[in-house]
Amino acid sequence: MYYGTSYKSPVGDIFLASDENNIIGLWIGRQKYIDKTMPKDIRENDKLPIIRAGVQWLDDYFAGKNPKLSGLSLAPIGSQFRQEVWKLLLEIPYGELTTYGSISKEVARRMGKERMSAQAVGGAIGHNPISIIIPCHRVVGTNKSLTGYAGGIEKKIKLLKHEGVDMSDLIIPKTGTAL
Repeated sequence: MYYGTSYKSPVGDIFLASDENNIIGLWIGRQKYIDKTMPKDIRENDKLPIIRAGVQWLDDYFAGKNPKLSGLSLAPIGSQFRQEVWKLLLEIPYGELTTYGSISKEVARRMGKERMSAQAVGGAIGHNPISIIIPCHRVVGTNKSLTGYAGGIEKKIKLLKHEGVDMSDLIIPKTGTAL
């Protein structure tokens, strides 16, 4: 059984879900791929300790406190490849950026492969079911483009600004919004 609660945030409505012991999802609004990453049988319950811990993490994050993951057990549902990509996302420090290319090189190294497609990595990042906590918003294109974010480019921009990222050399895709 899965449980969840709604959360009002500066980037919009968030839904936080757990399997009773672990956070399994955090979705911003009706973000892209939500139908593929959100379990169908979620019951509203904001009393579970893991849900309360997730809400506290979000409170701290949006208060600018750079919360740590200790005490917040994560269990995103996905393939071994996606799990490896999501582990790498957790290593990106608060307020810093990396590229899809860098992640693809590191995933290849960790999986003992000669190379890994940045597009495959992009797909795994896009299907990250625990947005914000697993910080996929900190990934940009090699050319510094703010490409791709399942929650929408405008939310990615808000999250990066919230973390104090220098936005001056970042490129917004033509379909994105202004900095």
